[in-house]
Amino acid sequence: MGLTQTIGEAAEREARHYLEQQGLVFVSANWRVHFHKQVGEIDLIMRHGQEIVFVEVRARTLAAFGGAAVSVSGVKQRKLRRTALAYLQQQGRPDAYCRFDVMAREGAQWHWYRNAF
Repeated sequence: MGLTQTIGEAAEREARHYLEQQGLVFVSANWRVHFHKQVGEIDLIMRHGQEIVFVEVRARTLAAFGGAAVSVSGVKQRKLRRTALAYLQQQGRPDAYCRFDVMAREGAQWHWYRNAF
C-alpha cells in the first residue's frame, strides 16, 4: 500500500467520523461500479434524514494550486454523478433525494462543502 493510499484512507476515516458527529449516518465506503473500462467510486455514502449524501474526500498537505476542494474537477463531478446514479438504481431508489458534498482537508484543517456540485 502506497503512502498516498494510506493518507487517503485515514482522511476518509476522519471525514466519516466528523460527519457522524454532525448527525449523518454512515451507509457505505468506497462503493464501486464498473463502466466498460472505467471504475467509478464514491468515497463515502451517508444519510442525512431522508437525504442520501455522496461524499468525495480530498486531502492535501498544502493549500497550493487552489487546495483540496478545487481538485474535484468537472470531469470528476460527472463521474461521481454517474456512479451515484448507478448506486441509486442498484438500491431501487433512482428518484431518491440526494446531494454531493466534498470534505476537503488541507493540512490539519477540514472544510465541509455541502451541495458542492
